[in-house]
Amino acid sequence: MRAFDHYEVGFDIPAKPGMTEAEIQTPCLLLDLDALERNIRKMGAYAKTHGMRHRVHGKMHRSVDIAKLQIALGGAYGVCCQKVSEAEVFARGGIADILLSNQVRDPLKIDRLARLPLLGAALSVCVDDLANVAELSEAAVRHGTELDVLVEIECGARRCGVTTPEVAVEIARAVRAAPGLRFGGIQAYQGSAQHLQTEAERREKIDFAAGRARDTIAALTAAGIDCPLVTGGGTGTYPLETQSGVYTELQCGSYAFMDADYGRVLDGDGARLDAGAWENAFFVLTSVMSHVDPGQAIVDAGLKAHATDSGLPLVWGRPDLAYVACSDEHGTVIDPENSLAINARLRLVPGHCDPTANLHDWYVGVRQGVVEALWPVSARGRGF
Repeated sequence: MRAFDHYEVGFDIPAKPGMTEAEIQTPCLLLDLDALERNIRKMGAYAKTHGMRHRVHGKMHRSVDIAKLQIALGGAYGVCCQKVSEAEVFARGGIADILLSNQVRDPLKIDRLARLPLLGAALSVCVDDLANVAELSEAAVRHGTELDVLVEIECGARRCGVTTPEVAVEIARAVRAAPGLRFGGIQAYQGSAQHLQTEAERREKIDFAAGRARDTIAALTAAGIDCPLVTGGGTGTYPLETQSGVYTELQCGSYAFMDADYGRVLDGDGARLDAGAWENAFFVLTSVMSHVDPGQAIVDAGLKAHATDSGLPLVWGRPDLAYVACSDEHGTVIDPENSLAINARLRLVPGHCDPTANLHDWYVGVRQGVVEALWPVSARGRGF
Protein backbone atom coordinates (compact mmCIF):
# COMPACT_ATOMS: atom_id res chain seq x y z
CA MET A 1 0.00 0.00 0.00
CA ARG A 2 1.32 3.40 -0.97
CA ALA A 3 1.44 6.16 1.62
CA PHE A 4 -1.15 8.23 -0.23
CA ASP A 5 -3.63 5.46 -1.11
CA HIS A 6 -6.00 6.47 1.69
CA TYR A 7 -5.80 10.18 0.78
CA GLU A 8 -8.74 11.90 -0.84
CA VAL A 9 -8.26 13.63 -4.20
CA GLY A 10 -9.30 17.26 -3.99
CA PHE A 11 -8.71 17.44 -0.26
CA ASP A 12 -5.41 15.75 0.64
CA ILE A 13 -3.83 15.35 -2.79
CA PRO A 14 -4.35 16.76 -6.31
CA ALA A 15 -4.38 13.41 -8.15
CA LYS A 16 -3.70 9.69 -8.03
CA PRO A 17 -1.85 7.50 -10.54
CA GLY A 18 -4.02 6.45 -13.44
CA MET A 19 -5.96 9.71 -13.65
CA THR A 20 -5.81 11.82 -16.80
CA GLU A 21 -4.38 15.33 -16.84
CA ALA A 22 -7.92 16.70 -17.26
CA GLU A 23 -8.88 15.11 -13.93
CA ILE A 24 -6.06 16.61 -11.86
CA GLN A 25 -7.16 19.13 -9.25
CA THR A 26 -5.71 22.57 -9.83
CA PRO A 27 -3.64 24.55 -9.20
CA CYS A 28 -0.84 22.06 -8.65
CA LEU A 29 2.73 21.24 -9.62
CA LEU A 30 2.93 19.13 -12.75
CA LEU A 31 6.04 17.28 -13.96
CA ASP A 32 6.41 15.99 -17.50
CA LEU A 33 8.29 12.81 -16.59
CA ASP A 34 9.64 12.18 -20.09
CA ALA A 35 11.13 15.67 -20.31
CA LEU A 36 12.43 15.51 -16.74
CA GLU A 37 14.19 12.21 -17.35
CA ARG A 38 15.74 13.44 -20.60
CA ASN A 39 17.09 16.53 -18.83
CA ILE A 40 18.54 14.45 -16.00
CA ARG A 41 20.23 11.97 -18.34
CA LYS A 42 21.62 14.78 -20.48
CA MET A 43 23.29 16.56 -17.58
CA GLY A 44 24.61 13.27 -16.24
CA ALA A 45 26.16 12.46 -19.61
CA TYR A 46 27.70 15.94 -19.82
CA ALA A 47 29.34 15.65 -16.41
CA LYS A 48 30.66 12.17 -17.13
CA THR A 49 32.02 13.13 -20.55
CA HIS A 50 33.88 16.09 -19.10
CA GLY A 51 35.24 14.27 -16.08
CA MET A 52 33.19 16.39 -13.68
CA ARG A 53 31.24 15.39 -10.61
CA HIS A 54 27.64 16.61 -10.47
CA ARG A 55 25.97 17.45 -7.18
CA VAL A 56 22.34 18.44 -7.68
CA HIS A 57 20.71 21.31 -5.79
CA GLY A 58 18.05 20.10 -3.39
CA LYS A 59 16.87 23.64 -2.73
CA MET A 60 15.49 23.72 -6.26
CA HIS A 61 12.95 20.90 -5.92
CA ARG A 62 13.08 20.03 -2.19
CA SER A 63 12.14 16.48 -3.14
CA VAL A 64 13.83 13.29 -1.96
CA ASP A 65 12.18 11.39 -4.82
CA ILE A 66 13.54 13.72 -7.48
CA ALA A 67 17.02 13.69 -5.91
CA LYS A 68 16.99 9.90 -6.00
CA LEU A 69 15.92 10.04 -9.66
CA GLN A 70 18.85 12.36 -10.42
CA ILE A 71 21.24 9.96 -8.71
CA ALA A 72 19.79 6.89 -10.42
CA LEU A 73 19.41 8.29 -13.96
CA GLY A 74 22.04 11.01 -14.04
CA GLY A 75 24.75 9.59 -11.83
CA ALA A 76 24.60 12.58 -9.48
CA TYR A 77 27.11 12.28 -6.65
CA GLY A 78 24.92 13.82 -3.98
CA VAL A 79 22.85 16.85 -3.05
CA CYS A 80 23.46 20.48 -2.11
CA CYS A 81 21.23 21.96 0.57
CA GLN A 82 21.06 25.52 1.84
CA LYS A 83 19.52 24.99 5.27
CA VAL A 84 20.11 22.45 8.04
CA SER A 85 16.44 21.46 8.28
CA GLU A 86 16.42 20.86 4.52
CA ALA A 87 19.54 18.68 4.80
CA GLU A 88 17.89 16.69 7.58
CA VAL A 89 15.00 15.79 5.28
CA PHE A 90 17.35 14.50 2.58
CA ALA A 91 19.48 12.59 5.10
CA ARG A 92 16.41 10.91 6.57
CA GLY A 93 15.26 10.13 3.04
CA GLY A 94 18.41 8.12 2.37
CA ILE A 95 20.60 10.57 0.42
CA ALA A 96 24.14 9.48 1.26
CA ASP A 97 26.19 12.61 0.52
CA ILE A 98 25.07 16.15 1.36
CA LEU A 99 26.84 19.48 1.00
CA LEU A 100 25.46 22.30 3.13
CA SER A 101 26.50 24.89 0.53
CA ASN A 102 26.06 27.75 2.97
CA GLN A 103 27.30 28.99 6.33
CA VAL A 104 25.78 27.69 9.58
CA ARG A 105 26.31 29.90 12.63
CA ASP A 106 23.36 29.50 15.00
CA PRO A 107 24.38 27.17 17.89
CA LEU A 108 21.28 24.95 17.65
CA LYS A 109 21.68 24.61 13.89
CA ILE A 110 25.36 23.72 14.30
CA ASP A 111 24.41 21.06 16.83
CA ARG A 112 21.83 19.55 14.47
CA LEU A 113 24.28 19.72 11.57
CA ALA A 114 26.90 17.79 13.53
CA ARG A 115 24.36 15.04 14.22
CA LEU A 116 23.48 14.46 10.56
CA PRO A 117 26.27 11.91 9.94
CA LEU A 118 24.59 9.74 12.57
CA LEU A 119 21.80 9.29 10.00
CA GLY A 120 24.27 7.73 7.59
CA ALA A 121 25.01 10.75 5.39
CA ALA A 122 28.46 12.12 4.62
CA LEU A 123 28.16 15.82 5.43
CA SER A 124 30.11 18.83 4.15
CA VAL A 125 29.60 22.47 5.09
CA CYS A 126 30.93 25.83 3.89
CA VAL A 127 32.84 28.28 6.09
CA ASP A 128 34.02 31.86 5.54
CA ASP A 129 34.95 32.83 9.12
CA LEU A 130 37.72 31.40 11.30
CA ALA A 131 35.52 31.42 14.40
CA ASN A 132 33.06 29.05 12.70
CA VAL A 133 35.76 26.35 12.59
CA ALA A 134 35.89 26.06 16.36
CA GLU A 135 32.09 26.04 16.58
CA LEU A 136 31.79 23.15 14.12
CA SER A 137 34.65 21.21 15.70
CA GLU A 138 33.18 21.41 19.19
CA ALA A 139 29.82 20.10 17.96
CA ALA A 140 31.38 17.28 15.92
CA VAL A 141 33.46 16.13 18.87
CA ARG A 142 30.43 16.27 21.15
CA HIS A 143 28.49 13.93 18.87
CA GLY A 144 31.39 11.76 17.78
CA THR A 145 31.00 12.64 14.10
CA GLU A 146 33.18 14.02 11.31
CA LEU A 147 32.41 16.91 8.99
CA ASP A 148 34.12 17.94 5.78
CA VAL A 149 34.63 21.70 5.65
CA LEU A 150 34.94 23.75 2.48
CA VAL A 151 36.19 27.31 2.45
CA GLU A 152 33.79 29.46 0.46
CA ILE A 153 35.39 32.00 -1.88
CA GLU A 154 33.71 35.33 -2.63
CA CYS A 155 33.41 35.30 -6.43
CA GLY A 156 31.71 38.61 -7.17
CA ALA A 157 28.13 38.00 -6.03
CA ARG A 158 28.92 39.79 -2.73
CA ARG A 159 27.07 37.34 -0.55
CA CYS A 160 29.25 34.95 1.46
CA GLY A 161 32.89 33.93 1.10
CA VAL A 162 36.43 34.98 1.99
CA THR A 163 37.93 37.73 -0.12
CA THR A 164 41.63 36.83 -0.07
CA PRO A 165 43.63 33.62 -0.56
CA GLU A 166 45.46 34.36 2.69
CA VAL A 167 42.27 34.08 4.73
CA ALA A 168 41.37 30.88 2.90
CA VAL A 169 44.72 29.38 3.87
CA GLU A 170 44.27 30.47 7.49
CA ILE A 171 40.87 28.80 7.69
CA ALA A 172 42.10 25.65 5.92
CA ARG A 173 44.95 25.31 8.42
CA ALA A 174 42.53 25.69 11.30
CA VAL A 175 40.24 23.04 9.84
CA ARG A 176 43.11 20.58 9.42
CA ALA A 177 44.07 21.09 13.05
CA ALA A 178 40.52 20.88 14.44
CA PRO A 179 39.22 17.59 15.90
CA GLY A 180 36.22 16.16 14.06
CA LEU A 181 36.84 18.20 10.89
CA ARG A 182 38.47 17.48 7.54
CA PHE A 183 39.44 20.07 4.93
CA GLY A 184 37.36 19.24 1.84
CA GLY A 185 38.34 21.99 -0.59
CA ILE A 186 36.70 25.22 -1.73
CA GLN A 187 33.35 26.43 -2.99
CA ALA A 188 33.44 29.08 -5.71
CA TYR A 189 29.83 29.60 -6.82
CA GLN A 190 28.95 32.77 -8.73
CA GLY A 191 25.19 32.98 -8.26
CA SER A 192 24.66 36.42 -9.78
CA ALA A 193 26.06 35.25 -13.14
CA GLN A 194 23.50 32.52 -13.71
CA HIS A 195 20.72 34.57 -15.31
CA LEU A 196 22.79 37.09 -17.27
CA GLN A 197 21.34 36.83 -20.75
CA THR A 198 24.40 36.58 -22.99
CA GLU A 199 27.27 34.16 -22.75
CA ALA A 200 29.75 37.04 -22.99
CA GLU A 201 28.31 38.60 -19.83
CA ARG A 202 28.39 35.29 -18.00
CA ARG A 203 31.91 34.50 -19.17
CA GLU A 204 33.25 37.74 -17.71
CA LYS A 205 31.81 36.84 -14.29
CA ILE A 206 32.98 33.23 -14.38
CA ASP A 207 36.47 34.19 -15.53
CA PHE A 208 36.69 36.33 -12.41
CA ALA A 209 35.35 33.52 -10.19
CA ALA A 210 37.69 30.96 -11.69
CA GLY A 211 40.59 33.38 -11.22
CA ARG A 212 39.72 33.77 -7.54
CA ALA A 213 39.57 29.99 -7.20
CA ARG A 214 42.86 29.52 -9.06
CA ASP A 215 44.64 32.04 -6.83
CA THR A 216 43.27 30.32 -3.73
CA ILE A 217 44.42 26.89 -4.92
CA ALA A 218 47.88 28.28 -5.60
CA ALA A 219 48.05 29.77 -2.10
CA LEU A 220 46.89 26.49 -0.53
CA THR A 221 49.47 24.54 -2.55
CA ALA A 222 52.23 26.92 -1.50
CA ALA A 223 51.19 26.32 2.11
CA GLY A 224 51.42 22.54 1.61
CA ILE A 225 47.64 22.06 1.68
CA ASP A 226 45.96 19.85 -0.93
CA CYS A 227 42.65 21.11 -2.33
CA PRO A 228 40.68 17.95 -3.18
CA LEU A 229 37.50 19.65 -4.43
CA VAL A 230 36.50 22.85 -6.22
CA THR A 231 32.71 23.04 -6.40
CA GLY A 232 30.39 25.54 -8.03
CA GLY A 233 28.68 26.19 -11.32
CA GLY A 234 25.01 26.43 -12.16
CA THR A 235 22.55 25.89 -14.98
CA GLY A 236 23.43 29.21 -16.59
CA THR A 237 27.21 28.87 -16.46
CA TYR A 238 28.29 25.23 -16.09
CA PRO A 239 30.04 25.06 -19.53
CA LEU A 240 32.19 28.01 -18.48
CA GLU A 241 33.21 26.48 -15.16
CA THR A 242 34.04 23.30 -17.04
CA GLN A 243 36.16 25.17 -19.59
CA SER A 244 38.10 26.94 -16.86
CA GLY A 245 39.88 23.74 -15.90
CA VAL A 246 39.58 24.75 -12.23
CA TYR A 247 36.31 23.18 -11.10
CA THR A 248 35.90 19.51 -10.31
CA GLU A 249 32.23 19.51 -9.28
CA LEU A 250 29.12 21.20 -10.72
CA GLN A 251 26.09 22.28 -8.68
CA CYS A 252 23.48 22.63 -11.44
CA GLY A 253 19.88 22.44 -10.25
CA SER A 254 17.31 24.19 -12.43
CA TYR A 255 18.37 22.36 -15.60
CA ALA A 256 16.06 19.52 -14.55
CA PHE A 257 12.94 21.70 -14.48
CA MET A 258 13.79 24.74 -16.66
CA ASP A 259 11.77 27.78 -15.61
CA ALA A 260 10.86 30.86 -17.63
CA ASP A 261 13.69 33.04 -16.34
CA TYR A 262 16.38 30.48 -17.18
CA GLY A 263 14.62 29.89 -20.49
CA ARG A 264 15.41 33.47 -21.52
CA VAL A 265 19.16 32.94 -21.04
CA LEU A 266 21.02 32.61 -24.34
CA ASP A 267 23.68 30.00 -25.03
CA GLY A 268 26.89 30.57 -26.98
CA ASP A 269 25.00 30.34 -30.27
CA GLY A 270 22.38 32.86 -29.17
CA ALA A 271 19.64 30.25 -28.66
CA ARG A 272 17.38 30.26 -25.59
CA LEU A 273 18.16 27.57 -23.04
CA ASP A 274 14.59 26.28 -23.26
CA ALA A 275 14.77 26.02 -27.05
CA GLY A 276 16.99 22.96 -27.30
CA ALA A 277 19.52 22.76 -24.50
CA TRP A 278 16.89 21.94 -21.88
CA GLU A 279 13.19 21.11 -21.93
CA ASN A 280 10.40 22.56 -19.81
CA ALA A 281 9.51 19.74 -17.43
CA PHE A 282 8.01 21.73 -14.54
CA PHE A 283 4.64 23.46 -14.68
CA VAL A 284 1.88 24.86 -12.57
CA LEU A 285 -1.26 23.24 -13.91
CA THR A 286 -4.17 25.64 -13.80
CA SER A 287 -7.77 25.64 -15.02
CA VAL A 288 -10.14 28.27 -16.33
CA MET A 289 -12.70 29.36 -13.72
CA SER A 290 -14.31 32.34 -15.47
CA HIS A 291 -14.60 33.74 -18.99
CA VAL A 292 -17.02 36.60 -18.54
CA ASP A 293 -15.06 39.26 -20.42
CA PRO A 294 -14.43 38.61 -24.12
CA GLY A 295 -10.77 38.07 -24.87
CA GLN A 296 -9.88 37.39 -21.25
CA ALA A 297 -9.99 34.20 -19.16
CA ILE A 298 -9.50 33.92 -15.40
CA VAL A 299 -7.59 30.91 -14.09
CA ASP A 300 -7.19 29.55 -10.56
CA ALA A 301 -3.40 29.97 -10.28
CA GLY A 302 -2.45 33.26 -8.66
CA LEU A 303 0.27 34.40 -6.29
CA LYS A 304 -0.28 31.44 -3.96
CA ALA A 305 0.47 29.01 -6.79
CA HIS A 306 3.67 30.41 -8.31
CA ALA A 307 6.46 32.82 -7.45
CA THR A 308 6.63 36.04 -9.47
CA ASP A 309 10.01 37.41 -8.32
CA SER A 310 11.42 36.55 -11.76
CA GLY A 311 8.37 37.60 -13.73
CA LEU A 312 4.99 36.17 -14.62
CA PRO A 313 4.64 32.63 -15.96
CA LEU A 314 4.46 31.70 -19.62
CA VAL A 315 1.58 29.67 -21.05
CA TRP A 316 3.31 26.56 -22.37
CA GLY A 317 2.47 25.42 -25.88
CA ARG A 318 0.04 28.27 -26.49
CA PRO A 319 1.75 31.27 -28.12
CA ASP A 320 -1.73 32.73 -28.72
CA LEU A 321 -2.26 33.15 -24.96
CA ALA A 322 -0.54 35.40 -22.42
CA TYR A 323 -0.69 35.33 -18.63
CA VAL A 324 -0.65 39.05 -17.83
CA ALA A 325 -1.67 39.62 -14.20
CA CYS A 326 -2.38 37.84 -10.94
CA SER A 327 -3.74 38.35 -7.45
CA ASP A 328 -3.80 35.93 -4.52
CA GLU A 329 -6.14 33.37 -6.07
CA HIS A 330 -6.66 34.50 -9.67
CA GLY A 331 -4.64 34.79 -12.84
CA THR A 332 -5.60 36.75 -15.94
CA VAL A 333 -4.93 35.18 -19.33
CA ILE A 334 -5.41 37.12 -22.55
CA ASP A 335 -7.37 34.85 -24.90
CA PRO A 336 -8.00 36.87 -28.11
CA GLU A 337 -9.96 34.12 -29.86
CA ASN A 338 -12.02 33.15 -26.78
CA SER A 339 -10.69 29.62 -27.21
CA LEU A 340 -10.71 28.57 -23.57
CA ALA A 341 -13.71 26.76 -22.14
CA ILE A 342 -14.51 26.61 -18.43
CA ASN A 343 -12.28 23.99 -16.72
CA ALA A 344 -9.82 23.97 -19.62
CA ARG A 345 -6.35 23.07 -18.31
CA LEU A 346 -3.26 25.15 -19.05
CA ARG A 347 0.36 24.43 -18.23
CA LEU A 348 2.12 27.50 -16.88
CA VAL A 349 5.93 27.76 -16.88
CA PRO A 350 6.78 29.68 -13.68
CA GLY A 351 9.31 32.45 -13.68
CA HIS A 352 11.33 30.87 -10.85
CA CYS A 353 11.07 27.17 -10.06
CA ASP A 354 12.68 27.12 -6.57
CA PRO A 355 10.20 29.29 -4.64
CA THR A 356 7.30 28.00 -6.73
CA ALA A 357 8.01 24.41 -5.64
CA ASN A 358 8.08 25.57 -2.02
CA LEU A 359 4.45 26.75 -2.31
CA HIS A 360 3.08 23.24 -2.89
CA ASP A 361 2.84 19.93 -1.05
CA TRP A 362 2.89 17.55 -4.02
CA TYR A 363 4.36 16.92 -7.45
CA VAL A 364 2.10 15.18 -9.95
CA GLY A 365 4.22 13.27 -12.46
CA VAL A 366 2.55 12.78 -15.84
CA ARG A 367 3.59 10.67 -18.78
CA GLN A 368 1.72 11.08 -22.07
CA GLY A 369 -1.21 12.72 -20.31
CA VAL A 370 -1.66 10.11 -17.59
CA VAL A 371 -0.64 10.48 -13.94
CA GLU A 372 2.18 8.06 -13.13
CA ALA A 373 3.68 9.41 -9.91
CA LEU A 374 2.72 11.45 -6.87
CA TRP A 375 5.73 12.75 -4.92
CA PRO A 376 5.70 14.96 -1.82
CA VAL A 377 7.65 18.22 -1.77
CA SER A 378 9.61 16.59 1.04
CA ALA A 379 11.42 19.64 2.42
CA ARG A 380 8.70 22.22 1.81
CA GLY A 381 8.96 25.01 4.36
CA ARG A 382 12.30 23.74 5.71
CA GLY A 383 13.89 27.17 5.64
CA PHE A 384 15.60 27.18 9.04
